[in-house]
Amino acid sequence: MQRRSLLRLGLLASVALGAAGAGVALWTPGWRQDRFSTSARALWRAVAQAVLADLLPTDAAAREAALDQHLDRLQATVAGLPPATRKELSQLLALLDLAPSRLALTGLRQGWAAADPQDVQAALQAMRLSDNTTRQQIYHALRDLTQAAYFASPTTWAVLGYPGPASLAGSAAP
Repeated sequence: MQRRSLLRLGLLASVALGAAGAGVALWTPGWRQDRFSTSARALWRAVAQAVLADLLPTDAAAREAALDQHLDRLQATVAGLPPATRKELSQLLALLDLAPSRLALTGLRQGWAAADPQDVQAALQAMRLSDNTTRQQIYHALRDLTQAAYFASPTTWAVLGYPGPASLAGSAAP
């Protein structure tokens, strides 16, 4: 091996180790101590604004309150998932928080908190229509969990005109 090749190899190895070290330093799990991390909460807020767009109140204060309630329901929904599933979701949320992986998987250049709802909708649509099954699975996970938490709430049922499940009173008791 020539000296120039050895120097190039050393430089590439140093850059790779530096990038890996920076990634480890920036890695923040999305689920810690039975709740979403701050960055994961920002991600879910952005996704909720994109997915539930017209279902949310138009008044700014009411919209923020509805989003806060939605995030609390979503957190309770995720808390009920099996530990292995929560761990995978936590890793996904951490991956989507890191700029390089967020750009590669979603196409979003800016962070979730700064992303415009139309940009998040475009990113979700691109993931839905992607030929890459991993991107499709991420889209389905984000959308399905958002919708599950939203439509599971009795307050949502009233807005939609759904009276809720039928009462079991009067049914055959054991």
